[in-house]
Amino acid sequence: MTAAATSPDVWAAPAVSSPVTAVVRLPGSKSITNRALLLAALATGAATLHRPLVARDTALMAQAMRSLGVAIEETAEAMAVRPGPLRGPATVDCGLAGTVMRFVPPVAALAAGTIGFDGDPRARMRPMGEMLAALRTLGADLDLGTASLPFEIRGVGRVRGGAVSLDASSSSQFVSALLLAAARYDDGVDVRHEGKPVPSLPHIAMTVAMLRDRGVEVDDAEPNRWVVKPGPIAPKDVEIEPDLSNAAPFLAAAVATGGTVSVRDWPSATAQPGDRLRGILAEFGAGVEMSADGLTVTGGPIRGVDLDLHEVGELTPVVAALCALADGPSFLRGIAHLRGHESDRLAALATELSSLGCDARETDDGLEIRPRPLHAGVFRTYDDHRMAHAAAVLALVVPGLGIENVATTAKTHPDFVGAWTAMLA
Repeated sequence: MTAAATSPDVWAAPAVSSPVTAVVRLPGSKSITNRALLLAALATGAATLHRPLVARDTALMAQAMRSLGVAIEETAEAMAVRPGPLRGPATVDCGLAGTVMRFVPPVAALAAGTIGFDGDPRARMRPMGEMLAALRTLGADLDLGTASLPFEIRGVGRVRGGAVSLDASSSSQFVSALLLAAARYDDGVDVRHEGKPVPSLPHIAMTVAMLRDRGVEVDDAEPNRWVVKPGPIAPKDVEIEPDLSNAAPFLAAAVATGGTVSVRDWPSATAQPGDRLRGILAEFGAGVEMSADGLTVTGGPIRGVDLDLHEVGELTPVVAALCALADGPSFLRGIAHLRGHESDRLAALATELSSLGCDARETDDGLEIRPRPLHAGVFRTYDDHRMAHAAAVLALVVPGLGIENVATTAKTHPDFVGAWTAMLA
């Protein structure tokens, strides 16, 4: 194993001279942890989250709930949540977490008092207007014209709720945000999407499943419409699944190097969009096998692919990295919404892959990637954890590749560098 030259801001990303063979365990799912935290805060009694993710995004969610009056006790393996009356004044730091900046405002509207929201500089650029406008329609007190961070919600302890239409084509989180708090609204909610197709629909399905698990009545039989009836949210102790989206770089290491990597405890049935990795990696020509112990991926010659990633956009950076190593051109489609994620992921990927010698170009709704010989350099992350994941995969087979600000991976993986290094040891 070799590594790139480094500076304080550039990680000497390791390269390997033989196929990677490893068994890895992943921390808990960010998507499930933050939804479970929020629902526990709104429930009628105490609940415990076992093996939750402990990373920046979940720490920000836990602190947001505490600032609203929810008691949360943390141990090495669990979070015990005891709900209480929601109240302000408070200030919520959203960081760069979409689940915090979008899921918490509908809850804050139920608090008595003024709740302020702000976050990292890039967070102020992420789209919020449709969801905040919908929240105003449902009865929350927000300033007219508010479309992004920072903003304030002036809560009075209740929200009317009712019917609302919005365009959620830039983020499925707009819909999930309204659904998660809806049972506590006087009239529940009747949310209708009007616009281009909603991306990442599996994340909304996850939200609906978790609500139903807690006794909330949700009707999603009609496309682009979700109706939540008002009522109690039952407390539920939960075991948090491993984060399957965070499995992407580890499994991709097997594909990139022709090795074999197993991820322990892969669930046999799950609502996590990351489960789509099984089919995606098979499209590249990898062997994919499920067993009682988990998921095993074995690499071979890497084929070019033509993939619609509309429902699993968070996997795009690692998928693009494999496209740059394939034996022919690849086309990634349905992901125009990634321009409004933690970074403008389409522009970032086209720029960084091109800087290493690949022919990578943006299209209207995705990327066109034509492999070329890659060379050493510094791969910028734009403070985006998934860009760092992509770079780590490329570095395995591009000696001398450094990764700028790999610490951004702490957003959803508390020790990515340690886990990556251990996999290669």
